[in-house]
Amino acid sequence: MGDDPAIPALPSTPPEAEHVFGERLDLAEHYVALLATTGIAHGLIGPREGPRLWDRHVLNCAVVRELIPAAGTGQAVIDVGSGAGLPGVVLAIARPDLHVHLVEPLARRTAWLSDTVRELGLSNTTVHTARAESLWGTLSAPWVTARAVTGIVRLAEWTLPLLSVPGQVLALKGSRGRTELAESERALQRLGVVRSDAVTFGDSGDEGTTVLRLVVERLVDLRRFRAAGTTSAGSARRRGDRPRAPRGGKVSDRGGRSGSS
Repeated sequence: MGDDPAIPALPSTPPEAEHVFGERLDLAEHYVALLATTGIAHGLIGPREGPRLWDRHVLNCAVVRELIPAAGTGQAVIDVGSGAGLPGVVLAIARPDLHVHLVEPLARRTAWLSDTVRELGLSNTTVHTARAESLWGTLSAPWVTARAVTGIVRLAEWTLPLLSVPGQVLALKGSRGRTELAESERALQRLGVVRSDAVTFGDSGDEGTTVLRLVVERLVDLRRFRAAGTTSAGSARRRGDRPRAPRGGKVSDRGGRSGSS
């Protein structure tokens, strides 16, 4: 593969990857190879990200596995705005005891995700071509993950209705995550978040990960959240923002498309 100038050289596997993925390291390496080739070719990963796929993306996302305790095989996780499968596919590889729902509104991305899930043989993964809001009332889980989707308050508006209770949203953020959480605490409480905190893994720079945890203990009023979601979408359009998660196609096959064979 490395002899063909049209195919990028794959980043070498760092020693810590074996600790994270254990006997499933070969799956993680295969996933990185897909990110470095078809992932870049399909525009899901930037062309300059190839050399740092492990550190900046895969291992950076894998930290979320430490925040979800074991609770028997098949515990559900919903990954919103999955894009290239970060962190959802990483979590499905590192934690085969979980069943991960990859929710992504853009069909070209879910086509790539479905192909990737099939090639990796991830039977614990389901791909949904859907907006997060379109799954309210039809899909729920005690854990929702998201990485670099939008601001924490708007993310809460989209994801809290997906939680079974008690449940947590785990939002992967960069170095400003703690500040964003502190600035948003009151707004989050109004949405029903009873506790929130920030957990930082690694250093506080670009390669570190801060996970914002939002805890809810009672089911939310969907009517209230539909109104809040409409307001946020309108505000985003007025500001010229282009949020990822609320756009895209409808749910296919009654809520999802299985990405496994």
